[in-house]
Amino acid sequence: MIPGTLTIPPQLARQIEREGARAFPNECCGILFGRERRVDGAVERIVERLQPVANEFDSEERFHRFLITPASLLRAEKSAAAEGLVVLGFYHSHPNAPARPSEYDRAHAWPFYSYVIVSVRDGRAEDMTSWTLDEQTQTFVAQPIARCALASRSMP
Repeated sequence: MIPGTLTIPPQLARQIEREGARAFPNECCGILFGRERRVDGAVERIVERLQPVANEFDSEERFHRFLITPASLLRAEKSAAAEGLVVLGFYHSHPNAPARPSEYDRAHAWPFYSYVIVSVRDGRAEDMTSWTLDEQTQTFVAQPIARCALASRSMP
């Protein structure tokens, strides 16, 4: 799969930024729900809904780690299927760190999913990026983010 653009409506991008700021100095986390469509050989992903999830990592380590439990992911997958959506990936914040995946993020990532990271400096969201894990090389590839109106209304 060639990673295409991840489209996030502005109100959902702002929600991720607010969650990151609220969780500061810890990491926030959540799940991206939406749809996919093929555009020129790439898969475009359109985020339609977010689900904030409690960071279940050990409380002493939440400043630089997050955990979405398998039970939370299973509930999300069932919810997505019931709505005709797909779990597209996950989002989390990097407090006082760049919006780039860490080695820990890479080691715990799965192919297919988009990984959105919001950098939060001193309690203020600064930057947002998205990444996909290349299954062959086991490295992250930057995924462009487009912010536009909710695209599902115009989808067939």
